[in-house]
Amino acid sequence: MTVDLTQYLWIVWLVFILVAVIIELFTLEFTFLMIAAGGLGGLGANLLGWPWWLQIAVAAVLAVLLILLIRPVLLAKLHKGEDTTPSNLAALMGMQGRVVVEIDETKGQVRLANGETWTARLSPLTVSTVVVEGENVVVTAIEGSTAVVVPVERTESHG
Repeated sequence: MTVDLTQYLWIVWLVFILVAVIIELFTLEFTFLMIAAGGLGGLGANLLGWPWWLQIAVAAVLAVLLILLIRPVLLAKLHKGEDTTPSNLAALMGMQGRVVVEIDETKGQVRLANGETWTARLSPLTVSTVVVEGENVVVTAIEGSTAVVVPVERTESHG
């Protein structure tokens, strides 16, 4: 007595859909959701009694169409109005500040444009070895809790 495994293919489709939905819950990029929807198409084809190869073709075509046509629209709506302002360390890169404690080889502090005071040291690319209090600097990197800075070039007007 031989068992026809194709009559249990609907279980495979349900497991496939469930796995795709679970993966989608972790990724949140709508890709696996579209694949799960394609799997629903395959399940529908199975319930209509179509052959297994046609079920897979329906699922694949539906998933590809959804990924190419619907997913970009959903992602655009999801990211609409999103704040693109840099935050955390990215917001400090290029920020100007004023030296509040002279910066030399061992110490120094700057007050950044956002009002925060940071321990500072000069960038190794700087030719200066000391930046005096009151001079303007620009943040080039953050290393731990220290802002790596370079002095802002002063332009002197000749009148």
